Amino acid sequence: MKFVKSAVLGALLLAFGLGVAQAASKPPIKIGEINSYSTMPQFTLPYRHGWELAVEEINAAGGLLGRRIEVIARDDAGKPEEALRHAVELTSKEKVDVLAGGFLSNVGLALSDHALKNKRVFIASEPLSDALVWDKGNRYTFRLRPSTYMQAAMLVEEAAKLPAKRWATIAPNYEYGQSAVASFKELLKAKRPDVTFVGEQWPAQGKLDAGTTLQAIMQSKPDAIFNVTFGADLAKLVREGNQRGIFPKTPVVSMLSGEPEYLDVLKGETPKGWIVTGYPWDQIDSQEHASFAANYYRRFKEYPKVGSVVGYATMQAIFAGIKKAGSTDNEKLVLALRGLKFSTPFGPAEFRTIDQQSTMGAYVGKLDIQGGKGTMVQWRYADGKAYLPSDDYVKARRPAAAMK
Repeated sequence: MKFVKSAVLGALLLAFGLGVAQAASKPPIKIGEINSYSTMPQFTLPYRHGWELAVEEINAAGGLLGRRIEVIARDDAGKPEEALRHAVELTSKEKVDVLAGGFLSNVGLALSDHALKNKRVFIASEPLSDALVWDKGNRYTFRLRPSTYMQAAMLVEEAAKLPAKRWATIAPNYEYGQSAVASFKELLKAKRPDVTFVGEQWPAQGKLDAGTTLQAIMQSKPDAIFNVTFGADLAKLVREGNQRGIFPKTPVVSMLSGEPEYLDVLKGETPKGWIVTGYPWDQIDSQEHASFAANYYRRFKEYPKVGSVVGYATMQAIFAGIKKAGSTDNEKLVLALRGLKFSTPFGPAEFRTIDQQSTMGAYVGKLDIQGGKGTMVQWRYADGKAYLPSDDYVKARRPAAAMK
C-alpha cells in the first residue's frame, strides 16, 4: 500500500514537473501593466506586490495554457500621454496579449481609447470614473473596482440617514472627482428630495489649499460635507479641518478614506465619525481573505492594502478569462470576460455583460482611532452587485456599439 501511495505521489510530482518544464519551453503569455508607480506609490507599490503574488502563484502551478505568465510593467507618472506612449510600445513592440492597470481616471480613459483603436483587451484595475464603462465604454475595456456610481450608492445609503439637509462637496477637479460628485448628488436627491447642495469646491488634484477650501465651504453653512479628495490632499484637508474644529463637528461622508493607504498617514489625526468606503483588513475573517492575507504577509512581510487586493484580483480576473477562452485571442477573450465569474480576496465577483463592470464590492463604515491609529468600525461589506444601476440606465448612457 505504501508503495502504491509513493508511486501515485511520484507520478503527480513528475506530471507537475513536466507541466512547469513545458510552460518554460513555450513563449509566455504577456500582460502589459501600466500604472502611476512614481506618483502614487502608497497605492501602487502594494498594488504591484499584489499582482506579483498572483503571477508567482500561477507560474508555480504550471502557468496557463501550458505557458508562463510574464508581466511587463511601465510607469505612466500619472500622465495620460505617458500611459499612451507605453501602451503603444507594449502593444506594437512587446506584443502583449492583454493590457491592465491605470490609477487616475483620465489615464484610464486614455488607455481605454487605445484599447478600442487597437482591439486589445484592457482590464482597468483602479480608475473609477463612470465614463470608463458607460459614456466612453467600449468592447475591449473591463473595469475591476466598484465605480464612482457604485461607491456613491453605498455611501448614500448611510448619508440619507443623517438629518443633514444642506450639503457641500469637495472633490478634485478632473474626471474622477466630477463623476463622484455627480453620482452622489443624483443618488442622494433620489432618496432625500429635501436635500440641497449649497457649496462646491474643485481643487486641482495634488494642489489643495486646505485653508482656503474649507473657509469657502463653511461660508455656505453646510449641515454635512461629501469629500472625494485622497492621498496628500486628504491629509491636508483633515489636518486643517481638525485645527479649525470643523471635524468632527460637521458630519463628513468620504470616498476611499477608510483605506489603509490613507489611514496609515493620518494616524492619530484620523477624523472620528466620518462615513467612508475602505478596507478593514485586520477585521475580515472570510476564508478567501484570510488565505490571501497570510500568503501576502508571508511573501512581503507586511499587511495588505487595498492596492494589494486590486493588483491580485486584476490578475485573477485575467487568468480566469484566458482559461475560459482557452486562448489569448482578444476577440475570444472579450466573449469569455463578459459574464465571467472569478475569485477575489473580497469574495466572488463577475464582469456584468451589459457594461463590463465588475461586481467586486467595498467596505462601508465609520472612522475611529484605536491604539493611536485610524481604523474602521461598524463596517459592512457592500456587494457591488447590489449597487449597479439597471440595464435601462446603462443602455441610456453606454454606446450601442460597445455592447456588440
